[in-house]
Amino acid sequence: MPRNREELEQIERQTLAPFAQFSGDTRGREHAEAPPEMRTQYQRDRDRVIHSRAFRRLEYKTQVFLNGTGDHLRTRLTHTMEVAAISRNIASALRLNTDLAETIALAHDLGHSPFGHKGETVLAQLMKGRGGFEHNQHSLRIVEFLEQKYPNFSGLNLSWEVREGLAKHHTAYDHPGKRKDFDAKNSSLEAQIANLADEITYYSHDLDDGLDSGLLDEKELTKNIRVWAHAEKLVRKEYGKLPDESRRYIIIRTIIDMQIKDVVENSERLIAKAKVQSADDVRLCAKPLVQHTPERSKLNLEMRKYLYKNLYYNPVVHEPNLRAVKLLGKLFNYFLTHPKEIGESSRRRLKKVGLHRTVCDYIAGMTDRYVMLECERIFGKKFEIK
Repeated sequence: MPRNREELEQIERQTLAPFAQFSGDTRGREHAEAPPEMRTQYQRDRDRVIHSRAFRRLEYKTQVFLNGTGDHLRTRLTHTMEVAAISRNIASALRLNTDLAETIALAHDLGHSPFGHKGETVLAQLMKGRGGFEHNQHSLRIVEFLEQKYPNFSGLNLSWEVREGLAKHHTAYDHPGKRKDFDAKNSSLEAQIANLADEITYYSHDLDDGLDSGLLDEKELTKNIRVWAHAEKLVRKEYGKLPDESRRYIIIRTIIDMQIKDVVENSERLIAKAKVQSADDVRLCAKPLVQHTPERSKLNLEMRKYLYKNLYYNPVVHEPNLRAVKLLGKLFNYFLTHPKEIGESSRRRLKKVGLHRTVCDYIAGMTDRYVMLECERIFGKKFEIK
């Protein structure tokens, strides 16, 4: 006989820590639905995220390099999948709910605009005084309102715990606003894991893309980033001389392993010290319990500063991104005066949310390449990446 939801929930209670977020204890969904038969509530949420249109669009949205710059460079989708994998690993090590951690990770960038954080900045400026724009809050708009798959409700109707994780997603890049329905001091440990996994992923894999593109140099990394130098030394000691591609891969894998080990061991200490006995006890804690050690945080800050100076603001990356995001402003103003061109499903929201928010939602949902194609169609000039 196949396992049903009740059996899966019982396995969670037998195997997970008492402070994990059990799927059987979910606060539910905004719109009542019959529970799944052979999946837990969070497994249902995960599947809904993966099958959403917003998730598929991540394949053509910028991570660091504009989409289309190189076949092997990461997109927002590959970044998301890597965050989800690391989230599962950390959650498993801490005996937490891997399905919830993975689902939050898979959904955390659904609301990203075209052209990454620079595109987000432009939309925030265009929407100043009209509710602004922040991609975590837009992720919530997508799962609560914008996706239109189901006959009885708007959005994906995800469980409260997944939406809490999106509302409270916070990294060095992210500064979401507050929502009254997620007013606890903290979020679940699973949501905290998705936050740290996001940072682990983009630090280490941006190094990889920087090297692959030729904008970063291994010798300079060894001289300037202690995290890299330490991993390189370990790899050289264990493997000796390796081909370039293999050496870089093993060094970056070693960096990720060190990051995960630091998070797991330090978080285990913090959780024990806090003496939490339930997921709601975790939410009452003033500070997150899933954290790097102070020493590792300092090393990561060193790496972050180096990446900003030598990769994110490198003219090869920065200048095409700046040129690209100017297209968003042009499109935004065009659609304000030509609302009939924003598509039927978007036009249906005009009376409910107003013209500016409707246009913002429409543009935020675009992929990088669709923005370029629309600008070519409307303004008659093809955008060149280089």
